[in-house]
Amino acid sequence: MFDVAGSEVVAAIMDHPDASGWMKEMEPQATSETGTVIHEPQNGDGRRTAAIVGAGPAGLYLLANLLEADVFRRVDVFEAVPAPFGLVRYGVAPDHPKTRAISKVLAAGFDYTEAHYFGNVAIGRDVSLDQLRDNYDVVVFATGMRGDRSLGIPGEELPGSIGASELVAWYTGHPEAPKITFPEDLETAVVIGAGNVALDVARLLARDPASLIATSMPRAAVETFQKSALTDVHIVARRGPAQAKFTSPELREIGKLDGVDIIVHPEDLVLSDDDQAEVDQRRQAKTTVKVMNEWAEREPTGAPRRIHFHFWRRPVRLLGETAMRGVLIEPTRSQPGTGAATESMEIPAQMLVRAIGYRGSPIPGLPFDDATGTVPSANGRVIGHDGDDDVISGVYVSGWLRRGPSGVIGTNRPDAGEVAASIFEDLARLPAPDGTPERLEEHLDARSSSRISWDDWNRLDAYERQLGQPHGGEPIVVDDVETVLRVINESSRSD
Repeated sequence: MFDVAGSEVVAAIMDHPDASGWMKEMEPQATSETGTVIHEPQNGDGRRTAAIVGAGPAGLYLLANLLEADVFRRVDVFEAVPAPFGLVRYGVAPDHPKTRAISKVLAAGFDYTEAHYFGNVAIGRDVSLDQLRDNYDVVVFATGMRGDRSLGIPGEELPGSIGASELVAWYTGHPEAPKITFPEDLETAVVIGAGNVALDVARLLARDPASLIATSMPRAAVETFQKSALTDVHIVARRGPAQAKFTSPELREIGKLDGVDIIVHPEDLVLSDDDQAEVDQRRQAKTTVKVMNEWAEREPTGAPRRIHFHFWRRPVRLLGETAMRGVLIEPTRSQPGTGAATESMEIPAQMLVRAIGYRGSPIPGLPFDDATGTVPSANGRVIGHDGDDDVISGVYVSGWLRRGPSGVIGTNRPDAGEVAASIFEDLARLPAPDGTPERLEEHLDARSSSRISWDDWNRLDAYERQLGQPHGGEPIVVDDVETVLRVINESSRSD
């Protein structure tokens, strides 16, 4: 599912019928037709410089593309938090170590001497868009999305109601995530959504907390799960099993949890003609419907924990005054004669997790489409603030911030290839920056000593691996910046 970035992608780009034209255009030129200086590289080797903002899959796939093409003398990757890898580190569930291992592939770009890592450097806090544009030929934003979409229903603001991205960021150890405590009386949680994030959240809430000790989850989060007396998790989906976005491995995994019964209502599985057509056309839909029917035929075993699926329902109100006490859900379709639900029902619950999609946040200095939560672009080129088709010269966007929260980690590979193609096509026409990456690096180092280099990251990685050895071998994520800086400083002194 996850493809290796780098030479294969670049080979595909260079095999493009216009590739030779791009390379010819990239030969150094003094001025454009209007007299604008194009590029006079200060080191004289004819190669360019680029800044990538965001060290997640989107940014690191792009890094590999740019370096393999050998037209950049330096590519600097900026990340707001100390550690790289974005949603691979802070989005993939801690009990999925094989998926998290893709970070080894993503790290390959830093084997190049032209690649430099600037961890713990945030746009808007430590450096501005204007500073990046003043010192690099190309600036690419690949910061992804961390916000949650809202349900827009009464009671959503009650304590106990939380967005999936906030919950996931906390239990994966994102240093900017608020620390979370579960309600003291937590017995039942409701998860709204029909995708893999909803499955991940439900699985982690329902599984035996003792099994989390051997994962990468920060110890404070593990302790919170261990103290929980939760017994039931309800997954509520607005549409049916044929429309659910669950992938087969994640779906089957949740059915194999020890000590968990899966409850599915047969009336939710009645298919309309449209549903059947979708099952016939999509293998994923066929698998989901098949698995749900298998689960519906299971007899409960009396397991200590349960996961309930409710299809064709939506939340309309959270119940409670000072804290969440339940959720009112109503049917989204009526099918007389099939047994499908036609009345609203209340689920007593102390916690609700919204897993209905991620949402991007505005980047200081860039246009932003509030409706889609993305930066407007054309083939990766950022479109100007005035809303017309004029692009901001030398500024690009990649990944979720470009296309929205869709696809899997590997989806960022072709996305990076498309953006790289636009960059290669534009290079010969881009004005020369006034400064250099080296000048910006000196400025950042003069202002703060908390910038994280790639060597620093390797020191932190070694420390996290050491933490995990007594508990099963998976590295344990360090989730606060102060500890990260202390570990790195102590390690660097002992080198």
